[in-house]
Amino acid sequence: MASAELQGKYQKLAQEYSKLRAQNQVLKKGVVDEQASSAALKEQLKMKDQSLRKLQQEMESLTFRNLQLAKRVELLQDELALSEPRGKKNKKSGESSSQLSQEQKSVFDEDLQKKIEENERLHIQFFEADELHKHVEAELRSRLAILETEAAQHQAVIDGLTRKYMETIEKLQNDKAKLEVKSQTLEKEAKECRLRTEECQLQLKNLHEDLSGRLEESLSIINEKVPFNDTKYNLYNALNVPLHNRRHQLKMRDIAGQALAFVQDLVPALLNFHTYTEQRIQIFPVDSAIDTISPLNQKFSQYLHENASYVRPLEEGMLHLFESITEDTVTVLETTVKLKMFSDHLTSYVRFLRKILPYQLKSLEEECESSLCTPALRARNLELSQDMKRMTAMFEKLQTYVTLLALPSTEPDGLLRTNYTSVLRNVGAALRGFHDVMKDISKHYSQKASIEHELPTATQKLVTTNDCILSSAVALTNGAGKIASFFSNNMDYFIASLSYGPKTASGFISPLSAECMLQYKKKAAAYMKSLRKPLAESVPYGEAVANRRVLLSSTESREGLAQQVQQSLEKISKLEQEKEHWMLEAQLAKIKLEKENQRIADRLKSTGSAQLLGLAQENATVPIASSQEEAAAKVLTEPVQSTSLALDVESREDLIKSHYMARIVELTSQLQLADSKSVHFYAECRALSRRLALAEKSKETLTEEMRLASQNISRLQDELTTTKRSYEDQLSMMSDHLCSMNETLSKQREEIDTLKMSSKGNSKKNRSR
Repeated sequence: MASAELQGKYQKLAQEYSKLRAQNQVLKKGVVDEQASSAALKEQLKMKDQSLRKLQQEMESLTFRNLQLAKRVELLQDELALSEPRGKKNKKSGESSSQLSQEQKSVFDEDLQKKIEENERLHIQFFEADELHKHVEAELRSRLAILETEAAQHQAVIDGLTRKYMETIEKLQNDKAKLEVKSQTLEKEAKECRLRTEECQLQLKNLHEDLSGRLEESLSIINEKVPFNDTKYNLYNALNVPLHNRRHQLKMRDIAGQALAFVQDLVPALLNFHTYTEQRIQIFPVDSAIDTISPLNQKFSQYLHENASYVRPLEEGMLHLFESITEDTVTVLETTVKLKMFSDHLTSYVRFLRKILPYQLKSLEEECESSLCTPALRARNLELSQDMKRMTAMFEKLQTYVTLLALPSTEPDGLLRTNYTSVLRNVGAALRGFHDVMKDISKHYSQKASIEHELPTATQKLVTTNDCILSSAVALTNGAGKIASFFSNNMDYFIASLSYGPKTASGFISPLSAECMLQYKKKAAAYMKSLRKPLAESVPYGEAVANRRVLLSSTESREGLAQQVQQSLEKISKLEQEKEHWMLEAQLAKIKLEKENQRIADRLKSTGSAQLLGLAQENATVPIASSQEEAAAKVLTEPVQSTSLALDVESREDLIKSHYMARIVELTSQLQLADSKSVHFYAECRALSRRLALAEKSKETLTEEMRLASQNISRLQDELTTTKRSYEDQLSMMSDHLCSMNETLSKQREEIDTLKMSSKGNSKKNRSR
């Protein structure tokens, strides 16, 4: 849990760090943009300064020129004032001088007119320059306000980022302190785990030595007492006759009977569907009794007429499959040879559906092209054409998976045993898809029939045929639904029944081995039947008592009695040998039964307790067999001492039997107790070893997590310090840049104010002039 919390915190910190890095990139971009805009503004200011300087120079030159012109005008006025009294004195000589003064006056007037025009032009240029200057000044002021607001926003963002960084630093410091505390606790736990592992290793070593000794002893007993092992080769294991499960066979026959009933219901529905479709083609849209139908529909009708030869074999194939499943057989995929026949019939029917599908689609297109077809009817025909394609596709899918299920009984390499379950599930999915398609067909065909019944040209024959097709489609829908639900309900049983056979897990190697197994099964049944012969009739009690009296009262010699005793001893030894033989056979059969039960239990519920019980039972059976063999050997070796003929043979046998049975029970109880203790110790050893392995794994994971956590903490601290320094540097650079921008803006304002003042003064002077 602690590691999960640490990982969650580190992920949150990494996300915050990624967000801060993204914001840092945005801020960097904004700063670069501001720098570029400030550089552009500086260039613009330089250009404006240059233009203002040019204008100032022009203004200075114009003022100087105006001063010159004013002085010249004053001189000319003075000359005119001096020239007027002279003209009064000498009128005679004034004619020549007046001509000269008039010429000069005309020259001066022209020059004055030129200067006036030039002055007007300069005033216009000055006014335009002033307007341009005002416009530029307004733009710069607006730009300055925008930059100031952006600078304030950037400053607020920077302040927020600094606060966040300080908070994250505090959180990381707190997390670091917590992690240090947790690391100390984990180190303590690791030390405790080391001590526990050392103790467990010592216990494991002792238990391993004890169990290895017991294993050697049990192996020596098995090698000495078990005569042979017939489970080494899987090729031969497939020939073993499995235990006859009559309940399984009855269940399988019942399921096959249900499937046969469903197929028998489905086959007439398919026949009716194809037959009534053929009948409808002869009626609509052209009645064959009145006019000739199209060649396409004639061919389609001819193919549909052959449907019985493809549909009826499906029922026959399922019937043969049902008859092949009896109580005496072993029904698995490797032995169901008749499934290949049903698969072949289904393949031929799928070929028939593929053959009639293009004609069916073209026939529906002809109905759409006829004059009687309305837009609604055309839409229903298009839906039906799509449904027919889906129906053929579902049958093809079903045929493919049924063919795969038939492969193990003919070609064992065609389908792996691990794929049986997936193929069965795909068969169930195909049956459900067939049911869905038939529901759509019945729905769309009912809509189409209702539209056709409303047509003015609809005949009673067409109405009846449509009703028959609709009823057959409904029957197909119901049959498909029953088959789909039946298969889905029995899916678990089908999957579980695949393991029924020799050696459960491996199964049959090939169909030939399955056939040989069935032959061996018949031979074994015949052998067991031959063993069940009726017992010979016993001697009546009265006769036995009379014979005993005769035996006691007879005067036979001692040699005759000795011969009878010898014969009885030989019979007893033979019987004991047979008893030993059959006891061994029973023990072997019991061992095989326990192994089969154990494998079935492991396959169904693979739990550790079941395995331990199976080991205990297997270990218990071998000592029982050995003890019984010793008892039988003792019985054979011990001499039969008959001190008196009066002892009854049956009572003596009962005493011996009871004595040895009591001894066998005692020995078996001791062996079972020892085996149970060994199993208990073995289970404890396994649990301790697992706990040790888990402790080692948890220790490794915790150390790795601690190492990664320390690395992440150091890395995050380094990154925080670097980011903090970089942000501080950026903040200082941005503050310096903003200060420089403020200084430049203040200088520009001062220059603009001076330019305004100078331009206002010049304009006033020009106006006064």
